[in-house]
Amino acid sequence: MRQNYEKQMPIIESVSSDHPEAKELDAISVIIENNLSICDYILQDLNKGKLIKSNTGARGMTAEQVFRAAVVKHKYGFTYEDLAFHISDSDALRKFCRIDKKGFKKSTLQKNIKAISEQTWQAILEAILGYAKDEGIEKGRKVRFDCTAVESNIHEPFDNVQLWDCVRVLTRLLNLAKVDFGAKINFTDHQRVARKTMNSIRNAKQAKKRNKDYEKLIKTTRKVLKYAKNAKDILESMSCPDIRIIGLIAEIEHYATLTEKVINQTERRVIHGEKVPASEKIVSIFEEHTDIIKKDNRDDYYGHKILLAGGASNLILDCKVLEGNPADVTLVEEALDRQNELYGRYPLKVALDGGFASKANLEIAKSKEGIKDVCFSKKRGMDEADMCRSNYVYKKLWRFRAGIESGISWLKRCFGLTRCTWKGFESFKCYVLSAVVAANLVTLARKKLATT
Repeated sequence: MRQNYEKQMPIIESVSSDHPEAKELDAISVIIENNLSICDYILQDLNKGKLIKSNTGARGMTAEQVFRAAVVKHKYGFTYEDLAFHISDSDALRKFCRIDKKGFKKSTLQKNIKAISEQTWQAILEAILGYAKDEGIEKGRKVRFDCTAVESNIHEPFDNVQLWDCVRVLTRLLNLAKVDFGAKINFTDHQRVARKTMNSIRNAKQAKKRNKDYEKLIKTTRKVLKYAKNAKDILESMSCPDIRIIGLIAEIEHYATLTEKVINQTERRVIHGEKVPASEKIVSIFEEHTDIIKKDNRDDYYGHKILLAGGASNLILDCKVLEGNPADVTLVEEALDRQNELYGRYPLKVALDGGFASKANLEIAKSKEGIKDVCFSKKRGMDEADMCRSNYVYKKLWRFRAGIESGISWLKRCFGLTRCTWKGFESFKCYVLSAVVAANLVTLARKKLATT
């Protein structure tokens, strides 16, 4: 039976080190030990909500081991393979994770860490912030807000490459249906032609040649799409109880639908010269949830926009993954209300990036009970006296807001928030929240070490 946490420490050689990393891990360990409710949240996900009373069966990883391993993964930027190796190889990491020298396979680590839901990561974040409040580290009285983009794990969404992705994925599924399940499917493998045409489009120097190749690639993709739809009908007519066939049918249907969308947007954009709205575009058939995020006149990003709230202690007080590309100016009231839900009151002072600035948002913020000072990094026609009680307070908050930029940079450089490597939108949100949780634990640990 799976346990909440290890009741007895595994036999590990005594680890005594004055290295800053070892001290930091020990400090994080103390914080986790003081917040054992975290393990209760995780255990529910690991047991899939079932109340298991039996003492029989394999124990598997404890909830505490899973959480500690997830923290190590983000803290050091490990892949699952690296994580499995370093936990079994390092005395300090094995002591921190409460895992004996035998360790766990990378597949076990991945399965357990990915089992933690978005709701659980959010509950863990709130538990850690509650601990910080009780310890007097962060009261949530002064808060700064900013948005940033986290990329999905995809290649550049060129139309020709996406059409090629559709051809090769559908062909793979067709071969799987024919070879593994004996479906009587007649189709021609067009991968070689599609790949050559895709490369020809990439290297074309004239628009006329490029458009001609696009027409050819679209025609090839339509053929493969037709094969896939026929294969789906054949598989549905097979009287085979194998549940894998149901999964294969669903997969073919899923990618066939996406292929139709890719063909449609390519014809509209390339053949007919139409501007396709970002909300109607598919930028990846593998991460179809991906949004197109354009920041002012700078580069385009393919992923999701996240709204971050930071406190005076450098802790991240809130993190929300947004859908679409909403303007910053539309997010102010929701961001402030989330702080009220978290702390039971609104912050006293609020500092926001220039993208949030508007007279309407200033009025909204000032109407919230308890908010005395509001600072936008760009005034947008507003006076300092309208935003804050004095010019001195405005300048202090203006400088305070700039600190969240370094916090975002730290999250991206040290905790993998530049690009999400987990598949699917739900996993994307879990990845972002888990990175924020790990960063907050490190920040708290350093605060505790600085005072000892």
